[in-house]
Amino acid sequence: MIKFNSFSKLISVIYIFFYLTSSGFAICMEKFKKDFQNIETELNQRDFVKLEKYFDENEKINFKNKFFKLIKEFPDAKWKIIKSKSIDANKHKLHMKLYGSKNLNGKKFKLESSFNFVFNLDNGLIKRSNIENNLTTIRSDDNQIDIKISIPDKVLTGSKYDIDIILNEPLEETIIAGGIKEYQEGKLLNQSIPLEPLATGGIFKVSRAPLIPGTQIWTGIIAHPSGLVSFTKTVKIVED
Repeated sequence: MIKFNSFSKLISVIYIFFYLTSSGFAICMEKFKKDFQNIETELNQRDFVKLEKYFDENEKINFKNKFFKLIKEFPDAKWKIIKSKSIDANKHKLHMKLYGSKNLNGKKFKLESSFNFVFNLDNGLIKRSNIENNLTTIRSDDNQIDIKISIPDKVLTGSKYDIDIILNEPLEETIIAGGIKEYQEGKLLNQSIPLEPLATGGIFKVSRAPLIPGTQIWTGIIAHPSGLVSFTKTVKIVED
């Protein structure tokens, strides 16, 4: 069993960017695009003074704490807005990517995340937001491990679904271990992931979705001679 310890700090920051977008979005598409460009620039310039103006007071506190924690752990973190969409007059979605790296115990860990940031605006300020389709990896193998993470973005309440973490290269005599566990909010730093030998070349699990709509979060780790790969994936639970 591997306890996260200092490595857990890296894993935990995958939740930090949940509130790291904003807007003062107008109906005009040109202004819409300009605002997005400003947000990306201000995030990457660490311009908190400009960024905080997009949030109401409660979300501003969350944003400040998580923003500075993230850039402390990953000083070179960079955000990129890939695509933007207005769901309706008040609800919007940004498809974003986040990159970063950190040296830990003589190893370089690389963070890469892809997610949709979905949020509502109230008088031009963010008051409610959530993350969808989030897949984040933190790895020290310099991308040498050919891994495929196959977990659905969305499933129905109460339904069964497959979780497949596939190592594409033949294992031969290589000893590889791995494990996966459902994330319990507020307990990540105290959780351990039991590791088992991956004789079949990956992690294959069948899970059942909760009966209540929401988000289910999976976090796991692969231990390989080439390095470690930590991953986190969100699954949206819907009624229909």
